[in-house]
Amino acid sequence: MITNDKYTDMKKLLITLTLCLAALTCMAGKHYTVIVSLDGFRWDYPEWYDTPNLDTIAAKGVTSGLIPSFPSKTFPNHYTIATGLYPDHHGIVHNTFFDDVSNSFFSLANMATKLDPHFYGGEPIWVTARRQGVKTSVFYWPGSDVKVKGMHPDRYLVYDKEPRLTFEERVESVLSELRKPEGERPQLIMTYFEQPDAHGHHFGPHSKKTRQVVMQTDTLMGQLYRGIQQLPFAADINLIIVSDHGMTWVDEGHQVPLKSRLKASWVKSIQGNVPAMIYAREGCADSIYQALRHIDYARVWKRSDVPAYLHYGTNPRIGDIVVCPDAGYLAQDSPVKGGGTHGFDPTVQDMHALFRAVGPDFPHTTLPHFCNVDVYPLLCKLLDIIPAPNDGTVPAGL
Repeated sequence: MITNDKYTDMKKLLITLTLCLAALTCMAGKHYTVIVSLDGFRWDYPEWYDTPNLDTIAAKGVTSGLIPSFPSKTFPNHYTIATGLYPDHHGIVHNTFFDDVSNSFFSLANMATKLDPHFYGGEPIWVTARRQGVKTSVFYWPGSDVKVKGMHPDRYLVYDKEPRLTFEERVESVLSELRKPEGERPQLIMTYFEQPDAHGHHFGPHSKKTRQVVMQTDTLMGQLYRGIQQLPFAADINLIIVSDHGMTWVDEGHQVPLKSRLKASWVKSIQGNVPAMIYAREGCADSIYQALRHIDYARVWKRSDVPAYLHYGTNPRIGDIVVCPDAGYLAQDSPVKGGGTHGFDPTVQDMHALFRAVGPDFPHTTLPHFCNVDVYPLLCKLLDIIPAPNDGTVPAGL
């Protein structure tokens, strides 16, 4: 016969066991995500150069590539990866541009504008995560030092504050974050490496020096991957390695002059060269368009006529006229000396970027290249959080 006291004790025990089981289930389901960006790392560098560590990750996880958003530039695409929005929708429409609302230019070289939240639309993943109670730590990811929607990541570093962490220190910083006690440990960690973009620009994607820096970057990824594998909860960590865009060679003399074809009185300013955005004086946009529409080695559009597949042309920050040079050309009047560059139409495969992923939530598979707006909803799925409105979808197979 069960007395009331025994019944009460059994009930308490059952409640305790249920709570413990729920806690264990929650702990077992908690996965961590580390995402690393290697600036300018072409999708096919692992086919050209010796990258044993990326090959190891590919052999255990996902091999694919990312199709950048237009323009295939560093800052717009890193913020696209972070928000899941095309540059036309998040507002960072180029590395430099003019904003009518603030009557000012945005420039990466100007700290005041670069850190001004006014320029940044959408909701980056570190804000989405923090709003839902997920700890975040971000080292130098473009835009992470800006107070978007009144929030920074839980931990972040200002990119323009010297000295920056070395690449080796960035790897160690990621591992140090993962070694923190569980209650302090961020569930999302992001970091950024400037290479191999810098060498790709200076020496070109096919050069020996670029090959060397690709191999050095691969070594760093090996150090990170092995460091993760040494952790007692390694089986709970997803590692994603991406890039913002690819790189292609531009031969000496491959310039498409613009200013020499235009009257100075028509033009407020020209920003960039791949693509070039021309801001027209009032009533002069059509004159500029007519003067340039038939030039060789480039396509020229009025802002409202940019092809729909580029998802570009509705944001008023975009120039009145957009000049998109053919791959291998720059829209500028000064002589091209030769070198690597990017920014071209994303359908050009030279612009495609790296994607590798390994961890408990990733199968061993090879997928077709997918759009980089899809990374944000994928991260939300991995973190089990509700995404903000975005332009992406979780890639099929992931």
